[in-house]
Amino acid sequence: MPEGPDSLADMPKRIAHVSLLVPDYDEALAFFTRIGFECREDTDLGNGKRWVRIAPRNADTEILLARAVSSEQIAAIGRQGGGRVWLFLETNDFEADYRQLQRAGVCIEAPPRDEAYGRVVVWSDPWGNRWDLIDKRGSDRDIARE
Repeated sequence: MPEGPDSLADMPKRIAHVSLLVPDYDEALAFFTRIGFECREDTDLGNGKRWVRIAPRNADTEILLARAVSSEQIAAIGRQGGGRVWLFLETNDFEADYRQLQRAGVCIEAPPRDEAYGRVVVWSDPWGNRWDLIDKRGSDRDIARE
């Protein structure tokens, strides 16, 4: 691949935020802090819009909570992954984090299971987004490097 100012080598290498459509900032913030995320920023931008960044403690990539306002956005709440698991939360302590999700009352779709890439459980947030909680020690990224 050619090197130069237009090459992919110059492309940024980090995803900073992923936007998650929610019906209400405060409701979403309360849910995510209850399951162990931290609020990194909550800035009022005026006209009912806020810049709300959340993430698991010590995580690099953050979720930007985006309040849906148009009918198209409202219809997409909980459906951004098209019904598939599309958010993957890695953990160093699967059992503790699984218990935290249970205590928070999240919808656990099935009991945890062991897969080639590690221990996993599928759960959904209050809006229907499907997540995997994955034991980081067996993550697919670690397997791919072996």
